[in-house]
Amino acid sequence: MGFLSAARQGRKDDAELGKGLWRRAHDRFHRGLDRFHQVLEGVEDDQLYGELVDIANQLAALLPRVRTVCMEAQRRAPSDGLDIPAALADVHRSLSKAGNSLATTAEAAAMLRLAVGPVPVGAASVHRRAESVFQQVEDAERQLHAE
Repeated sequence: MGFLSAARQGRKDDAELGKGLWRRAHDRFHRGLDRFHQVLEGVEDDQLYGELVDIANQLAALLPRVRTVCMEAQRRAPSDGLDIPAALADVHRSLSKAGNSLATTAEAAAMLRLAVGPVPVGAASVHRRAESVFQQVEDAERQLHAE
């Protein structure tokens, strides 16, 4: 992304996500996705790479959903700080867990990348961790719509 397009995206993010809590939740998730994709670059085993790419694509499909939740949360409870609004505390908790789970998913992928020799169970451990990310994003969506 060029300098000008990055600046435009930053202004758009400020308008849609604010500069506080919801922006941080979105950005944390986005950084986790970036990290997962960085890990893919070092995978040499073709079969493992294919499995991890599939998981990466599924996780990347969650980003627009996370953005939508964060935008709606910002609309309902604008945030320019780190105070968690009581009415949306469960939404924030689920988004925070999703970001953290995504980071541990990337970590699990990195551990597989470093494995010596073929990995007998493939990306099963990464897939298990990714399942928690899917669940936590679904929880955030459900809790937002329950409010």
